[in-house]
This record gives sequence, C-alpha cells and structure tokens, in this order.
Amino acid sequence: MDREKKDGLMKGAAQIALGGFLAKVIGAVYRIPLTNILGGEGIGLYQLVYPFYCLLLTVSATGIPSAIAKLVAEKRAKGLSPYPLFKTAMRIFLLIGGTSTLLMIAFSPFLSAAQGERELWRGYVALSPSVFLVSAISVLRGYFQGHGEMFPTASSEVIEQLVKVGVGLSAAWLFRGQLLTAVTALLGAVSVSELVTLGYLFLRYRRRRASLKEEKWGGQVRAKQVLSLSLPVTLASLLLPLSGLLDSVILVRLLKGYAENAVALFGLFSGGAVTIVNLPVSVCYGVATASVPAVARAAALGRGVKKKIARSLGLTFLLSALAAVGLYFLADVAVRLVYRSLSESETQTLVRLVKLFSVSAVTLSCTQTLSASLTALGKPMRSAFSMTIAVAVKTALGIVLVREASVSVYGAAIAADVGYFVAALLNLFFVFFTARKRK
Repeated sequence: MDREKKDGLMKGAAQIALGGFLAKVIGAVYRIPLTNILGGEGIGLYQLVYPFYCLLLTVSATGIPSAIAKLVAEKRAKGLSPYPLFKTAMRIFLLIGGTSTLLMIAFSPFLSAAQGERELWRGYVALSPSVFLVSAISVLRGYFQGHGEMFPTASSEVIEQLVKVGVGLSAAWLFRGQLLTAVTALLGAVSVSELVTLGYLFLRYRRRRASLKEEKWGGQVRAKQVLSLSLPVTLASLLLPLSGLLDSVILVRLLKGYAENAVALFGLFSGGAVTIVNLPVSVCYGVATASVPAVARAAALGRGVKKKIARSLGLTFLLSALAAVGLYFLADVAVRLVYRSLSESETQTLVRLVKLFSVSAVTLSCTQTLSASLTALGKPMRSAFSMTIAVAVKTALGIVLVREASVSVYGAAIAADVGYFVAALLNLFFVFFTARKRK
C-alpha cells in the first residue's frame, strides 16, 4: 500500500512537471512569431505590463493550490466532504482576486505614466480580469490536487497556453499596423485564456462533485484556517515579481537617460534573454516538484533525507549546467534562427544578453530545488529570506551598472546573475543547516 501511495505521488509530481514544462515551451515558442510581428518595441511594451500583474497574481493566487490541497486531503482522510472548505476558499480568494483586479485598473494610469508610456494603461485594463479568474482557477487546482488528481492541473496549464497563443497571435497579426492596439489586444488574449481554463476546470469539478454525494458533511471552515496556510507561501513567492516590477520602472528610466530605444532594450532582456534561459529552468522544475514528496517522506520516516536532497540537487546541477553551456555556445545560432525579424544591432544585443545570463540557468534551477527541499523540511520562510537578500542585491547592483552607458542593459543580466547566485548559496546553507541533524 505504501508503495502504491509513493508511486502515485511520484506520478502526480511528474504530471505537474510535464504539464508545466509543456506550457512553458508553448509560451517560449509563442514569443518567436510574436517578436517577429511586434518587434523589440512591441515586446518591450508587452513586458512592461507584466511585472505589476505578476505581483498581484502572486498575492491573489500563489500559495492557494498547496494550501487547499492539504486541507482537502485532511478532510478526505477523515471521510468528510471537502465541499464546505471549497466554498469558503472560493469566496475568500474571489474576493482577494476581485480586489486585485480593481487595484490593477485603478493604478494603471499611474504605472503607465511612471514607465513613460501613458497610453499603456489600456493594456493594464485588458489584462486585469485575469487576476480575478486565476484566483478561482487556483482554488479548483488545489481541490483536485487534494483528491490526488494532478492531471487537471497539468492539462489546464497546457490549455491555458494554447488558447493564449491562438487568440494572442491572431490579435497581434490583425492589429500589426497599430502597435499599442496590438499589445492591448494581446494582453486581452491572456484574460480570454484564463476564462476558458476556468470553464474547463469547473466542468471537471461538476463531474467530480456529482460522484461524491455520499460523503459526510465536513462542517464549516474558517477563513483563518485557509489563510494561515496560504500566506507563508505567498510571501515567499512575492519577491521575484516584485523584483521584475522594480526593474520595469527603475531600469527603463535609467536606460532612457542615454538610449532612445530603452523600452526595446528592456524587452530584449526581459522578453528575450529571460524567456530563453527559463526553458532549462522549467525542465529542472520537474526535479524540484518531485523532490518535495521525496524529501518530506524521508523526513517523516527519519532516514534518507540528506541522500534525497543530494540526489535532487545533483541532478538539477547536471541538467542545468549542460543547458547553460549549450546556451552560451549556441546563443548566436539560436537567436538568429528564432528571432529573425530583429535588426542586426538588436540581434547582437540579445546574443550577448543570453551569454551573460546563461549562468542563471544553473543558479535559478538550483535555487528552486533547494527551496523545494526547504519547503519539504517545513522551513519555507528560510528560502523567502534568501530571495529577499538576493532581490536586494540584484536591484542595487542593477542600478549601479545600468546607469553606466558603457554597460547599459547588460548590467541587468549581470545583476541578475549575482542575485540568483546569492539566493542559491544562502539556500544551500539553510538546507545544510536544517538537514545536518537528520539521517
């Protein structure tokens, strides 16, 4: 029986990792025709909207699936219906998601003005419904995960990306002659994809509910119980989008001090180099996901903790190091093949950015595996502390470097490399410190 549970858990982890990886690959491939249609300027405008969106999304959605999954699993273990829990969680996070959507609309004029692109407020408004929709999606994903069903999460992530690609590319092509309108329509396509995803998951939920009518009533669930589990993960996840938001405001304004194509330069880094380097990181995400149940189970049994962590980290380092070497030596070929519409100067800039940023494929991958290990060991706030220090270092160093015209946008890549190295190093220390007394 234990063997079956272990196999089922690993199978579920593999499904989540595969679904997430396929979604990221589709998203990365999506950037190829998108960049060819919109060019560096259009991608730059598109990327300017995302940091604040990701920040709100982290507040209203991140941490929900794991918290809901835990509570649902506990209810089912007692033979009780998780439906009261589901209702409470849905009400809480729809309220939070709705508030976040209204905040995004309210702040859109101020953010677009701060970024030097006043008309971009329309893009913020077009994207804002996504925050509300993703809150509901996250509750549904957590509900299914609590029942031991990982396929709905994995499949919904792929559907989400496919709809975004189909609607987004159609919108970009239709309005290709009107750059700001094309970007606004493109951001609206994200909201459409979330609506379709929510519909898909809700239909699956209705079918599951129909088959579980015999469950005993689980009793009312207090909001405090749900929030106490989701907030720590949310706080830990806030830091990267916060860093991206700071970059979109501070670095772009610094670049505008000496470069006429400041937005395009920022777009090449955040929408080009970051997207390319995140591909191997997404592959290693599967290792991080699988390491959580493996390390947690070893900790519960009181043996094999260090061995599980060492294996996960070793595999992560091997995969990410090979990817980093490939990215460095094949950057020129990859950029010229993928981003054919870029000018020669933009191509050279992106190639150099990819080479500089390739080292982060290793540090980011190791950071996420080590963070997963800390979560499995019951110490997620330690990884949050590591990322706090890393973001502070990254932001401060980015300001120092990017303000120099001779360094320009390359300073953003260097600062990110240093910041993520700090995060990996601190996480490694915390994992060693936490696991040293375990077998």
